[in-house]
Amino acid sequence: MLLLWSILAGISLVIIILLVRLYVVLGTGSECRPGKKGSVSMLVVAGSGGHTTEIIRLMGSLSQSYGPRHYVIADTDKMSEEKIRTFEVSKTSDSQSQFTIHRIPRSREVRQSWSSSVVSTLYALLYSVPLVFRLRPDMVLCNGPGTCVPLCAAGLLLGVLGLKRVLIIYVESICRVETLSMSGKILYHLADYFFVQWPSLKDKYPNTIYLGRVV
Repeated sequence: MLLLWSILAGISLVIIILLVRLYVVLGTGSECRPGKKGSVSMLVVAGSGGHTTEIIRLMGSLSQSYGPRHYVIADTDKMSEEKIRTFEVSKTSDSQSQFTIHRIPRSREVRQSWSSSVVSTLYALLYSVPLVFRLRPDMVLCNGPGTCVPLCAAGLLLGVLGLKRVLIIYVESICRVETLSMSGKILYHLADYFFVQWPSLKDKYPNTIYLGRVV
């Protein structure tokens, strides 16, 4: 019994330490300036359909100092890779050395139940953590696909473990007018910068940043 209590106490201590670290990491986002030392390494989450179109438009407004660019798409996404490659090739002649494309399991399929989504998201997290730890991006940029949740969690874990502070930048999709997407509702509490494109969302979610239409 004493051994069991010792194990439980140890687990509780670890959980408390991790929660404190998470609180510290979330509170220091405004102090993180990855561009001070040169280029900014990005992990860009592309979802299928409109999500990919929006994220590519957003990427088109960024300078070449944002690189290398590591795109992540779901393994069942059959269209986004071609769109990304077309965009990158048109962006610069030497873009092959500046971007990579990676695939992870999809966190949630369209119309998938929320209960099964928890399992599939945890499964995607198993692929996200080693990928993010290997790439060590300066920032994660996403705009709503479910795939972004485990990737952002992996980015936060890097900071919690004291390995690297990763900025989480979330831009809510233009189609979200009255309410946030499910990914947005989760990352609203975790993202360092959360942008919305409609004033009605700013009114409902005061911690967001409204800049009008950005994509």
